[in-house]
Parts: sequence; C-alpha cells; structure tokens
Amino acid sequence: MKAIIYKRYGSPDVLQLQEVEKPIPADDEVLIKVHAAEATKSDCEMRSFSFPVIWFWLPLRIAMGLLKPKKHILGMYFAGEIESAGRHVVKFKKGDAVFGTTRFRLGAYAEYVCVPASYTLVSKPSNLNFVESAAVPLGGLNALHFLRKAHIRDGETVLVNGAGGSIGTFGVQIAKAMGAEVTGVDSAIKEEMIRRIGADHFIDYTKEDFTKSDKTYDVIFNMVSKISYSSCIKSLSHSGRYLIANPRISDMLRSVLTSMFTNKTAIFVFAEERKEELHILKEMIEKGKIHPIVDKIYPLEKAAEAHQRVETEQRLGPVIISVGKSQGL
Repeated sequence: MKAIIYKRYGSPDVLQLQEVEKPIPADDEVLIKVHAAEATKSDCEMRSFSFPVIWFWLPLRIAMGLLKPKKHILGMYFAGEIESAGRHVVKFKKGDAVFGTTRFRLGAYAEYVCVPASYTLVSKPSNLNFVESAAVPLGGLNALHFLRKAHIRDGETVLVNGAGGSIGTFGVQIAKAMGAEVTGVDSAIKEEMIRRIGADHFIDYTKEDFTKSDKTYDVIFNMVSKISYSSCIKSLSHSGRYLIANPRISDMLRSVLTSMFTNKTAIFVFAEERKEELHILKEMIEKGKIHPIVDKIYPLEKAAEAHQRVETEQRLGPVIISVGKSQGL
C-alpha cells in the first residue's frame, strides 16, 4: 500500500510517499481503507519535534524516538471504510463508513490503517462526505470536551481565542449551539469565515488585545499557548471559566490555585476523545447544529504541501489529505 513516511525529524520535506506493507488486523481490530485524514498542527509538531508547550518534551521524545521517529507514518484523525475485521469484532462489518481517531498509534497517512474496534470509531455522519468527516474528530472532540466542562448557560458570553483553527471553528459553533454570545479572536483574513460559522463579534489580534479591554467574558476558551494567564483571568467575569487547550506547566499550577482560592475556575484537563462524545458530534452534525469547515484538500503524495499550509497559520479551518482515487468523497 502507499503511505507517507518520515524517518527523521525535520521540515515537511522529510515526508515521502513510499510503498509499505499493508497491515493485518488482530482479532480485536478493524482494517480501515482510509479515504481522508486531517493534517494537524500536532502532526507538524511531531514531524519537526518542535512544540510550543515544552514541559512534555523529554517524555514525548523518549516515547516517539530520541534520535529518529519510532513510528514512521503520521496521522491520527481520519474517515474511511471498514475493509475487514478481526474475528472478535462484532460492531463493524466490511463496507461500514466510519470516522474517528487512531490515538497515538498514528498511521492514518496511508491507504490502510488498523485500530482496535474499541477505539473512538463510529459511523460517519450521513450528511457528510469522507473529507468533511475527517475534519471533525480533532477539533470537534476537543472543543466539545472543554465547552461541556464550562457548563455554559443560555445568553452567557464566550470568547474563543484561536477561533479559525481546527478546534476553534468547532468551539465557535458548539458555544453558539449552547446558547452563548460568541466572540472569535484570530487574524483578519479569517474574519468572514468566523462570522459565517456563528461568531457574533470578531477581534483581530494583530490590532487589538482583548485582555487589555474593559470587556469581560463568562468563558474564555484559549488555544494560544503564549498568551498571559493572569491577563485572561482578569478578562473573566465574576464566576468566569478559563478553558486552556494548550497549557504551560505554570498555567496548570496556577489554574489549581485560581480554582481553589477565587470565584473563577481554570480548566486544563485534556480531552479523552471518547466514543460517546464523537456520537454527540455526529448527532449535532446530522441535525444541522454544527458543520466542519475544510480549508484545503491535498492528495496523499502532496502531504508535505499540506504540512506547509498548516504551518503558515493562514488556513481557514482544517487541512485534509485525501487518500485514494475517491478523493475522499
């Protein structure tokens, strides 16, 4: 089968299209014919081994490979069809259209991938094609995880910092579906898209620092690791909730103190990416409450270009790698 592999850390040029052995599912696994996979910021960070949050650098380096990557095929979030199933699998059968995550098994930048049937894997939304479905799991699962913890009430104000990325685009839509008044923060080129998916207000961070305004918010959902923790806490209203998707270790320590000794709450618990939450996203999509935004689609052999697009930060939503002749549709 064809796959994009990398055998050393570095620029997008380390990604190469090669023929590799097709995986064989174990008794509790399914073999999936991949139609589309999201090229994520995490993929780019693992490829280059450059992370904005450095506290987990050493343990991750040990896990992934000190001198070179142990796993040569990237890709965690995908959509495709069940090709075959192990003898202990009863929930899936050949031909089922599914979407989900490989977790840290990776491997979705390929024509086929094997994952345990117990993983976060469900039938894809009936009103989405494979490309659109592949754009859901990363952003949707993370946004839903955090926003459910915020217990948003109808009419509350929510600010999404990094609203134009994979997680942010779902954050805006899910917050609106929960009844919030939403402000999106990102660069000016993303304003039209962010307003189109439901943001009531928009702030161009290159021209205005929302933390220096007198306005406060009931919930701040932050994807930007370098922003000041104390400034965000000050921008919360009484009993406000601060959701940190990319926490520094100092943020994690301070969040405990904030939650214990003030009337505000800071939350950094990482998304578990549970099957139950993916089912919720599927239902919301099929009911028309949310919809994935796809920036650009690249064929498998142009995965390096997909990574370059992700790293420019000019993308309007997820970047998708289409696999096979179907072009993911």
